[in-house]
Amino acid sequence: MSFTPEPVRRPREQVEKQLRDAIVSSSFKGGDRLPSEAELAREFQVSRSTVREALRVLVSEGLISKVPGAGGGSFVQSVDHNSLKSLLSGSLETILKFGRISIDEVNAVRRMLEVPAAREAAEHRTDAQAAELEQLIQRQDEMARNETDRRDPALYELGQSIYSLVAEASGNRLLASFVSAMAGVTIPVYMRDLPLEDAEAAREGTRALVAAIVARDADGAEAAMTAQLDMVQRHLSPAG
Repeated sequence: MSFTPEPVRRPREQVEKQLRDAIVSSSFKGGDRLPSEAELAREFQVSRSTVREALRVLVSEGLISKVPGAGGGSFVQSVDHNSLKSLLSGSLETILKFGRISIDEVNAVRRMLEVPAAREAAEHRTDAQAAELEQLIQRQDEMARNETDRRDPALYELGQSIYSLVAEASGNRLLASFVSAMAGVTIPVYMRDLPLEDAEAAREGTRALVAAIVARDADGAEAAMTAQLDMVQRHLSPAG
């Protein structure tokens, strides 16, 4: 891969743009190591600090990762719906921590996305996805029966897996990325302080959701997802 200076752009922008284009076009593939800062500086005819600034932007966009040490360098991240999910999760968690958006706003967006996703999942899920959903529910029930497991973070992770798989079953990978990112941020917060009786009601709602999807009952899946998000809203809203 060779690079050429573009005088019409600022030095950092030309480095950033051409590297981004090379990654998006798969000239550099996931896992590939980029040339060193010194090599890039020579090719672009810019300073190493300019290259460093451009690489920092690409790191923030989730396109590359920086690995320190002798065998390290800048490595291309896989650019797909999974990398989007990771990028969204990290950004959303940071924004929530700093209070830039409220949990009510997140819940409103979850409702916009996850209610239609549940209906789509009931209509488009595969047999393999239905079987996996049932296995996850069975595992969740086994853990919940054990008193010591009821606050186990693994139980929250199971919940995230179920809702992520529901979105994946919709057949829309972009939708699944957004849903998984939001579920990963909100479910642990929601379940952490939920009274045990309410936690059981939430699990019962999840069982109803999965049962409807397995039965290809689109109306039932939509109703079950709406009821679950209503419960989340009551628990996490400032008035709740």
